[in-house]
Amino acid sequence: MVSHQETSEAAHEAPQGAIAESGLLGRAISAGGLVFAAGIVVAMLILIQEVVLRYFFNSPTVWAHETTIFLSGIAFVYGGLYCVAQDNHIRVVLLYDAIPRGARRILDIVISVICALASGMFAWAAWLMVERAVFTPAGDFRLETSGSAWDPVYPGLMKLFLLAVMAVMALQFLILAINYARGRR
Repeated sequence: MVSHQETSEAAHEAPQGAIAESGLLGRAISAGGLVFAAGIVVAMLILIQEVVLRYFFNSPTVWAHETTIFLSGIAFVYGGLYCVAQDNHIRVVLLYDAIPRGARRILDIVISVICALASGMFAWAAWLMVERAVFTPAGDFRLETSGSAWDPVYPGLMKLFLLAVMAVMALQFLILAINYARGRR
């Protein structure tokens, strides 16, 4: 039986970054996480600026709220991809840890294939949203806007970003499945 202290110490000693099975794509995804973490900090700074401008100078901006929502939204969408590359997704460890290592490897392959299929279906659904958010009925390019007074193209960009992330996530799960099948660490 493993004590809580041993588990806690092992968690602190775990290597940071993408797991080996995620390959070069996983390392790139992990490195990209810093950009989106910085986006959260920028969103916080924008909100602080908005509070100061609104309550101390009675001069609010029209762009602060939509920009912080967009920056936070893309960070959360990217966070799912980041978790896949780092193998930090939710797993029922009570069952997973109870099975032998060989069975775990098979389970990792099956889970990765199922997740690749699910991510691929979500990418297809995202494409259906992107078609309406990026193209006019005549086929011309135009990004969907928010409809607010400022009217940024953030909704269209968010849908494009979601499509890209879901497609890359499907690819990452396929890479994981292949590397688990090869027994590559």
